[in-house]
Order: sequence, then structure tokens, then C-alpha cells
Amino acid sequence: MSDHSTQFEASGGGLVLTNAILLYRNQAPRNLKPYGAPCEDGPAFASIHAVEHDGDGQPTIAAGAPLSRAHLRQWTEALGRTVVPEILPDNVLVAHPDMLAWWIPAQVRPAYFALSASPVGLRVLSGRTTLPVPYPAHLFIATRSGLGVYALAASERPNAATPVLHSPVLNVFVNGSLCWGNIPRPKTLSAASIPAYENAVFDSWSTHPNPGQELTVSGKGGLVRLWDDLAARRATRFPVSRLKPFGSAGRRQNRPQAETAAAAKITVASLISMSARV
Repeated sequence: MSDHSTQFEASGGGLVLTNAILLYRNQAPRNLKPYGAPCEDGPAFASIHAVEHDGDGQPTIAAGAPLSRAHLRQWTEALGRTVVPEILPDNVLVAHPDMLAWWIPAQVRPAYFALSASPVGLRVLSGRTTLPVPYPAHLFIATRSGLGVYALAASERPNAATPVLHSPVLNVFVNGSLCWGNIPRPKTLSAASIPAYENAVFDSWSTHPNPGQELTVSGKGGLVRLWDDLAARRATRFPVSRLKPFGSAGRRQNRPQAETAAAAKITVASLISMSARV
């Protein structure tokens, strides 16, 4: 066996380096990301090794043995003990160390508008203002890389097959991700972080639509004029019929009907699956 001697920094918190897992392939692919799974199919092998310490406390990886399912179960259980159990609210759909998904019902709440370039003819949103407006039900998917924000047609708990709509919130990109700007990001993916994520979406100033966002609603006027109308009328219900299915905004009108229908079938389950791969 080749020499696997490697030096490590001392661990904090009273932890001691005891084992190492080595991953092998016939040849490392060029597009292999650091610490990531191989992007190509091919033979692979994994071994688990004890770590020996010399008189100075310096660790060295010793000879190993093939990694087994028993080893994986043992270490999975040990690592799982560091996760603090928590009671989940009724609105949580997925709670995972790398993902948190939940929904909120439709509601009227304050909105903060400070448009940098107001369209001509706005009734109430031409200046910096805070007004109550109606929001549709929303789905949120938080991962280590960001927050996805989506609208729902019905104000009820969604299931895996529930179709998803574009969110009308101005700080959301067409791909569903939140534009954080200078908003502080929650540091954990836990139920306790849900209020902080929602505050980032609803309690920040809306200055302009993100590129392509005007195309996420149907009808005349676009997204900004829709918000202006709702605020001016003191509406209490958002017209969800004007929100386009998620993934359809910006598609050319001459695309085949079947292609447009396929875009309308993005569901809660497919979004969660896509987010898990990011």
C-alpha cells in the first residue's frame, strides 16, 4: 500500500482524530469537484483507516480495510448525535441538515416599497412608502446555498404534486432565488430560523423588479403596476390567477404548446429534488 502519511491540525472542542476514509477511482476525472461526488460513472473503492499518533501527538494514517455498510451506519449514527432534536411547526414540509422547506398561507402584511425608477402613472408607489398588501400563499426552500421563494395557488398545505407559481415578491429572481443584497443571512437551517428567512423576504425594501420578473405575471401593466393597484385599492386578496406557473416566465409565445405545458408541471416535489442537487 502506498504511503498515506498526512499531517493534520489539532481539532477543537475536545475531539481527537481517530479514523480516515479514503476514496479511490481508476483515474480522477478532470471535472471532479473538491470533496464532491464523481461526475462520471466508473469503478470506485473506499477504505477506512485508523489514525496513529506518535510521541509528539502528530497523526499518521495507518493501513486500512475496505469500507463496509456497517462502518457507514456506525459513523452516521455517531454524526447524527450532534444534531439537536427540535419540535417542528405544522407548516414545515422538509427538515434535513442540508434543507428546510415550509409554507405559509395567504395573508395581508406590510410591504416596503422604495422604487428606484417608478413607471409613469403609479397611484401610491411612486415614492418611498409602507402599505398593507395581500400576498398569496408561499413555499420556501432554504439550503446551504440560498433561499428559494415560490407562490402557491391555494392557501392550504401543499403536497408533493402541488404545482408551483412564480412569487410576485420584487426581491426574487426569475429562478426563484432571493436577492439577498445586504440582508443578513440566517446561520442555521433549523425551524428556529424560519422567522429570519421570512423577514428577509417580506421586511426588506423593494426597489425594483429583478430582470425578467415583469414576465412572471399575466395581464396588462406588469408586476409593479399590479402591486400599485393592490396597494391603492387596499385589496385583501392577491389575484393568484395572474401568476404564471414557475418556469414559464420569459418563454417565447411561439413555443409548442406541449413544451409550455411541461413547464407548468413543476411541483413541490420536483423543486425539492432540484434544490437537493444544488
